[in-house]
Amino acid sequence: MMFDFLQPLSDDLLIDIHRVSNQALGKKTIFHANHETPVLQEDSIAIIGVLDNRGLKSVDSCDNLNEIRLQFYNLFPGNWNAAIYDLGDIIQGSSIEDTYFVLKTVCAELIKKRIIPIIIGGSQDLTYAMYRAYDNLDQMVNVVAVDSKFDFENGQNTELADSYLSKMIVEEPNNLFNYSNIGYQTYYNSQEEIDLIEKLYFEAYRLGEVSHNTTIAEPVFRDADIVSVDMRSIKSSASGNKKPFIPNGFNGKEICILARYSGISDKISSFGLFNHNNTKEEAVLISQVIWYFIEGYHYRSREYPIGTRENFIKYIVPIEEEELIFYKSNYSERWWIEIPHTNSSNKLKRNTLLPCSNEDYILATQQEIPNRWWKAQRKNCI
Repeated sequence: MMFDFLQPLSDDLLIDIHRVSNQALGKKTIFHANHETPVLQEDSIAIIGVLDNRGLKSVDSCDNLNEIRLQFYNLFPGNWNAAIYDLGDIIQGSSIEDTYFVLKTVCAELIKKRIIPIIIGGSQDLTYAMYRAYDNLDQMVNVVAVDSKFDFENGQNTELADSYLSKMIVEEPNNLFNYSNIGYQTYYNSQEEIDLIEKLYFEAYRLGEVSHNTTIAEPVFRDADIVSVDMRSIKSSASGNKKPFIPNGFNGKEICILARYSGISDKISSFGLFNHNNTKEEAVLISQVIWYFIEGYHYRSREYPIGTRENFIKYIVPIEEEELIFYKSNYSERWWIEIPHTNSSNKLKRNTLLPCSNEDYILATQQEIPNRWWKAQRKNCI
């Protein structure tokens, strides 16, 4: 049973949490406590801590995530109706693979129940375990990483948190359809890594691009299953984390916007925040990032245009030898572009519509093929 793997919250922590205002989240969350196992409802949210930082040696070992929880449960909810659970912590296994196995098992069980796990704590290589939770769900997986690096590194002294993406690409079963990076900084990535992103038809958006216009990231999140946030993608002046010192990165407002985009996405079914030091200053920001994800979740439109498309306007744009077909929602005014299924298609089984932006439609009317459409086409034929 899943709860056999989860350490309940301590009585002392629960006493502190229950001191919050009657309107605060601490009074509206269902906790996994000693002798009290919650009964889980579908279409809800579950917070899980992972006390294993071995994938990133530069981060201190993690004994608890109390500071993040105290900050989060002091916040007030929005107009929320979904149940929120705190299922406690996954403790460090005998080996890192043991921790992966437990996290994979817990996430898989929650996802099958349509419960979104929010993973806090631990090093970012735990994203690999989240990805493996989809192995038995018979679907290709799209991963979005908010990160200053691609985590492709492959060297003798490479840390697991900086190389997990290589494992996801190479190891069987290979369920990875697309990887997208939001906020990479060129000087942290070798030219070989940048070239590999292009060769695999993955997507990458530089920090400056996204900071200048955060809306370009929204269609990317709309097509994701997993979102993994590296807290080192946020500059130290915003996060309070000065180990290591990070002069450039997202600010607090930007990372909360990206978290809200993640929550709004109808497709995202797991969300993780990694590589943090669990300091009081950083815990304040992490608690707000979680808040914005849950806020976004409550604004999901459930409008992915499959089956009936009566609430969508269809636009056909002739371009070169192609006809690009766009759909615009009458409800949210969001856009999708159709990816035609071909006999050579060996990956794209369930998605024939790719989220895009109004700018992609405008480009198409100017006879420019949108980059996202082109990459999705090429990946589908590999």
